[in-house]
Amino acid sequence: MRFGIRELIFLIVLLAVPVASYLYVFKPRNAEIRQAHVEIEIKQAKLRKLREVADKIDDLGLAIEQGREAVKVIEAKLPSQQDVEVILQDIWELAKLRHLTVNSIKSERPVPAALYMEQPLKVVMEGEFDGFYEFLLQLEKLPRITRIHRMKLERLAAPGRPDHGAPGMMKAEFSLSIYFEPRSRTSSHLAERSR
Repeated sequence: MRFGIRELIFLIVLLAVPVASYLYVFKPRNAEIRQAHVEIEIKQAKLRKLREVADKIDDLGLAIEQGREAVKVIEAKLPSQQDVEVILQDIWELAKLRHLTVNSIKSERPVPAALYMEQPLKVVMEGEFDGFYEFLLQLEKLPRITRIHRMKLERLAAPGRPDHGAPGMMKAEFSLSIYFEPRSRTSSHLAERSR
């Protein structure tokens, strides 16, 4: 068998075809396939996230409804501006039932608080500490939203002995805030509820 130039060229061409096929066909296709796999993985991750979000949408709707119910409960505890006097009367009654003497209640200027108004009151009262404690417990149970801040308690001096406090007697000074709906908001709520 003779091995000549023609056979050598045939052998080179025969070896060049698979190498050229790999370089010009298979290698670019493999790169495209790898890129497609990466894109598929990214899209599948996005789909998983979308499924999770879709599952949470039902939970979110329930949470929104629960939030609306909570707002309704809080709004029910907010009196209208004209009902603030009723709450003041309730406070006077609570103090009277606990044998507390209300020395003064000074109304300050109403302050806007979010969508509602806050009516701060400076209160000074005297009596037994136990009665005052009961007063605070009952005030907390009122069906309206109130807040006490800047409280100062002071023991009252015993008669004839200014250096010793009377047993259990005290003077309380504090700010009591009552939250209420302003008139304009109350009238819009009534119109909305009548629909």
